[in-house]
Amino acid sequence: MIELEKEPPVAEVAFKDVDKFYENGVHAVQDLSLEIGDGEFLVLVGPSGCGKTTALRMAAGLEDISDGTLSIGGRVVNKLSPKERDVAMVFQNYALYPHLSVADNIAFGLRLRKEPRKTIEERVTWAAKMLDLTPYLARRPKELSGGQRQRVAMGRAIVRHPQAFLMDEPLSNLDAKLRVQMRADISKLQRDLGTTTIYVTHDQVEAMTMGDRVAVMSQGVLQQVDSPQHLYDVPANLFVAGFIGTPPMNLIECDVVVEADAVALQIGRQRLPVHDAALKRYPELRGATGRRIVVGLRAGDLHLASDRPDLPVLTARLELVEALGSESIAYFRIDAMAIRPEGVDEEPDDELGGEGVTAARQNFVVSVPAESAYGLRVDTEVPIAVDAAKLHAFDQETGAPLRNRS
Repeated sequence: MIELEKEPPVAEVAFKDVDKFYENGVHAVQDLSLEIGDGEFLVLVGPSGCGKTTALRMAAGLEDISDGTLSIGGRVVNKLSPKERDVAMVFQNYALYPHLSVADNIAFGLRLRKEPRKTIEERVTWAAKMLDLTPYLARRPKELSGGQRQRVAMGRAIVRHPQAFLMDEPLSNLDAKLRVQMRADISKLQRDLGTTTIYVTHDQVEAMTMGDRVAVMSQGVLQQVDSPQHLYDVPANLFVAGFIGTPPMNLIECDVVVEADAVALQIGRQRLPVHDAALKRYPELRGATGRRIVVGLRAGDLHLASDRPDLPVLTARLELVEALGSESIAYFRIDAMAIRPEGVDEEPDDELGGEGVTAARQNFVVSVPAESAYGLRVDTEVPIAVDAAKLHAFDQETGAPLRNRS
């Protein structure tokens, strides 16, 4: 086994108060402060135009920084060229040379740096073995599948032993099944190499399954950065709540009703009592009598009433059932106004058949066990049991969660 480098270079990447203005007046990135630890896999996610790719290109040196500082490995790199930053970028379109073999494509950057021939041969052999490309080293890119081409692009990046990998939507040209496999391959490769990685995607499924941490952006502003599970469980605002999760969180306008010590939500013509556990997480609900808010309910926290007779019920009209094998996704219409946070559904998600992450016309989505879905009939009223202990609550105007701000 070839062992090329025992200690990867220390390479924290830090954005501090970074802004990007274009000549046409667009403020693409606003006051971005974000630290990516040495060896961390951080995913930048958000809809089209949110600033994630611009941030990545500033890290690579392909876009100038308008204001603020960017450092890599403790060194400010604002004025350094891409070559001087010692980072490797993997692009969406692979950017392979069609007239070169796989081996020559992988070795291209090393030859530009005039590395010794023996070093080049050792590193190409090592990368090809790691990426299962050894049988294809003599082939041209046109003779490879999309997944193999992407692995060649990865190989060209890793043989340089850069301080950081910067990946811009590297899987978006692959079909859904191959994307799932490549997600696992890239995650394993990053763990094995321990190289600091910033990975940009619009696909929140990729973000949730790959990142040590996920940074969510919208309209040039960083909304929240946290572990994938914490993003899902404790969204910082209405945008993150609506963007993170598949199926997306149900977000419904409602009024708060407080009677004696009990708190309930008036959802259309129906009333839902709020569980004490939810009140502990969102204590501002107690003082919100008559206030219009947005309640968030995950599809997995909604059940057919026949499956959970212990829970409070809302009635909704069934419009569509999608059978997915182990479960079904049921789409309902409920008598209330659904909320779509601005920008959430701008980007299509190919794994959901081209629909945006919140583009379903129905406004109440429920995950149903496959066996329970057999009895469902479209255009009928169905009682839906709500696990009200797990609901989320947001201010309608600001999108902020109704948690104590002290």
